[in-house]
Amino acid sequence: MSKKVLITAGAGGIGFATATAFATEGHRVHIADINAEAVTAAVASHQNITGSVTDVSRPEAVEALFHDVAAELGGLDVLVNMAGIGGPTAPAHKLPLEDWNAVVGINLTGTFLVTQRAIPMLKESDAGTIVTMSSLAGRFGYPNRIAYSTTKWGLVGFAKTLALELGEYGITSNTIHPGAVAGSRMDRVLQGRAEANGTTVEAETANALANQSVKQFIDPADIAALVLFLAGPHGRTITGQQLPIDGDSKAAS
Repeated sequence: MSKKVLITAGAGGIGFATATAFATEGHRVHIADINAEAVTAAVASHQNITGSVTDVSRPEAVEALFHDVAAELGGLDVLVNMAGIGGPTAPAHKLPLEDWNAVVGINLTGTFLVTQRAIPMLKESDAGTIVTMSSLAGRFGYPNRIAYSTTKWGLVGFAKTLALELGEYGITSNTIHPGAVAGSRMDRVLQGRAEANGTTVEAETANALANQSVKQFIDPADIAALVLFLAGPHGRTITGQQLPIDGDSKAAS
């Protein structure tokens, strides 16, 4: 049965992989993303994908998004909260307040605004599903990334509380905790580390994977498959859970 799916930050990375996976399975997907060019490209990539340019930290933008969701989908079965930023790399005592507020504004407040607006629509679904993207940093501390780690831990409490509040309506709520994800962003990170440390990309790759049992970066398609499972018929009693997909990582670094 075709589902109606909203994915924030759905025009790139894990979000786009998830949008593509749902669309390929015949589900109708609406994406929200702040990158207008990426939204245009994503919408053009598949007939089952529509999109809105949205800053989730702005209440008026979220309200406009849900006008689009109602027009394009006519309801909602699945909400995938992907939108988030990392913020700068700095120790806690040097992190400017405006950078802290920016990370909190998108990662926590933005997720709250979208979810709050989605709940009445999800209550009308026979199998409402909320999946919120946390991180490896939502399981461990993350040196020099205190705002990011704090918000990703906060999303765990957010999702667990939603599981308690919404279970009576058959709505599930879980967090996914990816480790280091393969892709162009990781490639840039490794190249930058190699240049800064006077090493090679190969050496930095080995160092990045040293704390994992499985020595490979996470494929976005695998994360998308996990989201589809949680939204599917076999995921209806999985709720309030933290689901790592990180090669058995021992720390965030």
